Amino acid sequence: MCYVRLRASVVPATSPSRVHELPVDEQAVYRRLDTERLPRHVAIIMDGNGRWAGKRMLKRFLGHQQGAEAVQYVVETASRIDLPYLTLYAFSLENNLRRPKSEVNFLMRLLRAYLGNNVQRMNDNNVRIRYIGRTLELPSEVQDKMRWAEEATARNTGTVLTLALNYGARSEIVDAVRSVCADIRDGKLGIADIDEDEIHRRLYTADMPDPDLIIRTSGEMRISNFLLWQIAYSEIYVTDRLWPDFRGLHMLEAIEDYQRRERRYGGLGDGTESDDVSSLPANTVLVPR
Repeated sequence: MCYVRLRASVVPATSPSRVHELPVDEQAVYRRLDTERLPRHVAIIMDGNGRWAGKRMLKRFLGHQQGAEAVQYVVETASRIDLPYLTLYAFSLENNLRRPKSEVNFLMRLLRAYLGNNVQRMNDNNVRIRYIGRTLELPSEVQDKMRWAEEATARNTGTVLTLALNYGARSEIVDAVRSVCADIRDGKLGIADIDEDEIHRRLYTADMPDPDLIIRTSGEMRISNFLLWQIAYSEIYVTDRLWPDFRGLHMLEAIEDYQRRERRYGGLGDGTESDDVSSLPANTVLVPR
């Protein structure tokens, strides 16, 4: 079964500046940023809840609770700097399949509680919530709460907060391919019509720009099956900080690091020119010395 859902385009409107609401330490970092080069889309792999709890000799569920608190701090900073899109890897398909059932059940209760407790804060911050992933496989009571939160924030025009839930990038691509195959079967699409744009239109994120910046907490150097198609040219920032200790300040520091990089998209962006080899014989072998 294909879980790709067609959506109306989600495009945040321009909101009045709320930079003055940033805490003093966040304002200090923000003043160092080039506001003309802020990313449109930041995606975060939130990792380290269990290790945070383990370091404190606490139960894992307390790490997850603290991680849920960290979410709202980061979301509020995103809304104050008018970041158009923030995507958080909240619960992977692999989590659902491989974690103990008791932990999965707790995470589902925590998700429901997070949505119930924070929708008002989202509305206060003009944040709109949405989801990507095979969400139809989540418990019905969780889906009900998700729909309620999405409808309750649908009129907001600021940051679009996307939670990746029961999400896996390979599964997303499989779902996109299934959608293409169904249209070919029904005569709506020909083989020659299939290109990158056609696949992109079938992804869960079809109405969003690809992430400019991927942040991973906890120091792990891997992508963990997150937005594999969309991050082909994203900048990656890894911090050793565990997710429950991550705050809006640290997201701003990641953006500052991002602005020090040069994004070339496969081209030459450093001012150099390509060597002119047009006059060389076709059989010339170039051997470095």
